[in-house]
Order: sequence, then C-alpha cells, then structure tokens
Amino acid sequence: MSTLWIGIAVLTLIALACVFWPLVRHQQLAKSEATHRQQQNIDIFRERLAELESEREQGTLAAEEFATLKLELERNLLIDAEDMPKRSKPLARVGQAQLVTVTLLALMIPAAALGLYNHLGRADDLALALNAPASQGSQGEQMTLEQAVAGLERELAANPDNAQGWYLLANTYMSMGNYAGGAEAFRELLQVLPQDAPQYASVMGQLAQALYFAGEARMTDEVRAQIDATLAIDPTEIAALGLLGIDAFEQQDFNAAIEHWSKALAGAEGQAADSLRSGIERARSELEARGEPVPDIEQAAQAEVKLRVSLSTQLAEQAQPDQVVFIYARPVGGRMPLAAARYTVSDLPVEVVLDDSMAMMPQARLSLHDQVEVGARISLSGQPQASSGDLESRPLQVSTRQGDEAVTLIIDQVVQ
Repeated sequence: MSTLWIGIAVLTLIALACVFWPLVRHQQLAKSEATHRQQQNIDIFRERLAELESEREQGTLAAEEFATLKLELERNLLIDAEDMPKRSKPLARVGQAQLVTVTLLALMIPAAALGLYNHLGRADDLALALNAPASQGSQGEQMTLEQAVAGLERELAANPDNAQGWYLLANTYMSMGNYAGGAEAFRELLQVLPQDAPQYASVMGQLAQALYFAGEARMTDEVRAQIDATLAIDPTEIAALGLLGIDAFEQQDFNAAIEHWSKALAGAEGQAADSLRSGIERARSELEARGEPVPDIEQAAQAEVKLRVSLSTQLAEQAQPDQVVFIYARPVGGRMPLAAARYTVSDLPVEVVLDDSMAMMPQARLSLHDQVEVGARISLSGQPQASSGDLESRPLQVSTRQGDEAVTLIIDQVVQ
C-alpha cells in the first residue's frame, strides 16, 4: 500500500510541475540541451513578445490586450516545451493569485483521478484487502474536490478579471458534468476577454458546447444562436462546426454532417482531428448502408514550403561560420512567423521544409494561408529581431502547396 501512495505522491508532484510551468516566465532555458527547433520556437516567442511590448510602449496596444496576447504566447510555448528535458533550476516567484490557482488545481488532479478510479476501477477489492470501508476514501476525495472548486470560486470572486482562472473553473465544471456551471463560467470569461483576442472565438464555441450539454444534448434555440455568433467571428471554429455536425447526424442528414465535420477537420489537430475523422467515416457508412451516393472527401494538400537557402559570394566574407541563420515563412504583410527554422552560416547552402509542425500557435499555421512571404536572415546579434548590419535575402511570396519544387533564397543584401 505504501508503494501505491508513494506513486500517487510522485505523480501528483509531476502534475503540479506541469501546471506550474507556465507561470515560471523568468526561468532561463538551458541552451546546451535545446534542439534547433526548440531554440527556434523560443526565439520566435521572444521576438513576438518584444513586438507586443514595443506596441504597448508606443500606445498602439492596450494593457489588457497585451496581457491576453502574452498569455496565449506563453501557453503555446509550454506545449512545445513539454518534450524538453526537465530542468532542475528553482521556480521563479509568482504572485499570490497564481499560487492559489495552481495549488487548487494540484489538489483537484489527484482527487478527480482517485474518484474516477473508485467509480470504474477495483476500489472495492482494494478496500477489502486493506480492511477499510470503500466509501470512506471516496467521500474524503470528493470533499477535497469540492473544497478545491470552492476555493477557486472564492479566488475569482475576489479577482473577477482573472481570465485564466475563469477558463480553469469552466473546464473543471465541464469535466465534473456541471455543464450549467461551465456555461456560466465561460460567460464570465467572455466578459473579461477582449473580443479581438485570438482565443475569443474558441471560448465562444466552448460556451456553445456547454449550453448544448446543459440542455441534455439538444440543439435548442439558445445553442444555435451561440453557434451562429461563434461562426460569425470564425467560420472555421471547430467546436461550433462539431455541434452542427452532431445535430445533422442525429437528424440523419449525413451529407450535412460530413460537410460540417470536414470543414472543422481542416483546422483540427490531435484527438479532435481523430474524433472528426471517426464521425465522418460513420456518416459515410450510414450513406453506404442506405445505398445513397457517398461524397468524396478531398484530402487537403499538405501545407509546406520547401526552400533552398544560400549565401552570395559577394557577402561571404562578411559572415562568420557560427553566426545564426533564421529561415522563416510569415503571412503576406505580417510580422509574426508561421513557421521558422534556425541554422548557422556553416550549414549553408541548406534545403529546408517549413510546415505546420513548426507553428507557435494553432491560429498561426501555414495551412491557414494560401500564400506566404518567405525569407532568410543572418543575425549578427543572434536574435530574431532584424538589426542594422544583418544580412538577408529578398522576401518572396510563395504558395503553401507548391509541391516538390523548392524555392531558392539567396542572402545577398545588408539590412540598413
């Protein structure tokens, strides 16, 4: 039994570390352990953060918008950092509000896990083996979860502008099956989240989901109105399109279900994409069983950009072998890269393939653009931000579905 509790304690500490990691903004990364792609993503994060800070200082970006965009960047940097080796450096100081939120969530993780085990696992057999009533542990864990949620509610009552806290509470309610509470928490989140925030449409879609399940999985007028409002902001929002597909499937309108789910699949990843594919196949099977025509599902061409980068002979003497080379693709007229790679001058000439796996955020991917601007720059300072004296190529506009043909970039001019 002691081994079980030791294991639970270890896993809880690991979970706490994973939750706490986004708050440790000032901890330096060990560059010697980072791969090229990890280092490149970190540099892009710093570049975007510097741009946001510059816009805030110039007065073109409000403080609230700055905080929201900064939070989104940090969250996506965490996703990329999950595969990095664990650091042994001490955590940086955090504020009281963040500490309360993380601590409460850390309590909720083991409580929810043990509660699920008691419900679905062999909790009764284990309890008998230990000569202890099964209900005693279950009740204790349930009280712990309720106390954790109550503590988070008190924290949000004192700090109602905490967007991250509302998001945490909404998803906790949803996981507990309290869909009405989840819907209310999502509404509160939308009150403090700027409408131009990148995640606003996603929260709108999640509110539609909460309303759908709170209404016993029925497509009510309120749910449909929320879906319409979501798609008016983002016509490709996955949760809203997913609900439309579910409703069409239940109405046995399998062609409409396939249409909605296929549109959502274009922007989905991971488990969400797998679920959408499964739903599409079920709808296709239903059409086949009826003997009706089955629509062909066009597989979207893989979005990627193939580049061949070299340094002109005229500028070769001005570059050092260990200087950093940034190769990037960004929206036409935009500044933040959609994908980027990091090399050194000694690697040139080099062939590079930029794709969605290099994206910093789900909302900023190559597959969401038909045309992008590509370029390459040798940074004298080693930083992603361009500075006087850097060597760069001329920017080119290319298709994200260009096929096997590589685009040639020649670094042949000096940044003034």
